[in-house]
Amino acid sequence: MNKEKLIAIAGKGGTGKTTFTALLLHFLTNQDSDRAILAVDADANANLNEVMGLEVDETISATLKDMKDSRKVPSGMSRDMFMKMRLSQSLVETDQIDLLVMGNPEGPGCYCYPNDLLKTYLEKLRVNYDYVLVDNEAGLEHLSRRTIDKIDYLLVTSDATARGVRSAGRIYDIIKSVGIDVKQIYLIITMTKNGEISNLQKEIDKTGLELIGTIPSDELIMEYDLNDEPLYNLPEDSPAMKAVKEIAMKLNL
Repeated sequence: MNKEKLIAIAGKGGTGKTTFTALLLHFLTNQDSDRAILAVDADANANLNEVMGLEVDETISATLKDMKDSRKVPSGMSRDMFMKMRLSQSLVETDQIDLLVMGNPEGPGCYCYPNDLLKTYLEKLRVNYDYVLVDNEAGLEHLSRRTIDKIDYLLVTSDATARGVRSAGRIYDIIKSVGIDVKQIYLIITMTKNGEISNLQKEIDKTGLELIGTIPSDELIMEYDLNDEPLYNLPEDSPAMKAVKEIAMKLNL
């Protein structure tokens, strides 16, 4: 199998990054039914499974917490074995997309050892896939700690406001300051309406980010959210889905 492509999506809450992640997953699966894809929800406010219509029973954070409690590790089982067993149980498997949910931030104490195991596990796991998509929180915790490393594309989302674009610029500053290993970084502006991008151009230029595409406001997304329907199932002809397809084609995905 060819080396996988790792795509990380980052942005402050409310900018549509999880929606974008779900629609990009939709595009990738529809382009080629033989593609194997791993989705990783690395946002503390995890809801990627909901927009994809998947049930999650186990999270990585729960595994890391239990590993520190000797009462949770079965007698006769090493911590390494326990960690690997629980990580495998955390993987939600479907025909084409598998999902891992990181869960809530870690509690007090040192997590260096389990985090090293997690990094090793993810490095071994990801080679089984053609694409790995990571939905990150704005603070980029897992990226800055190198739990998830060697990124091909990092896509920073912003809503169509000057404040949102400035927030995307700050995320870009974090990426540069911690030296995350990423090949290409782009800006995506969501929930746009006619004429907004030209008004935001000065703020976009200040960030230093290259704008690769925009996603228009889409009434179907609001309708799906209202009715608790998975956004992953958005139809191909919806405005948002068409825009995500254009962005994916620019990235040669």
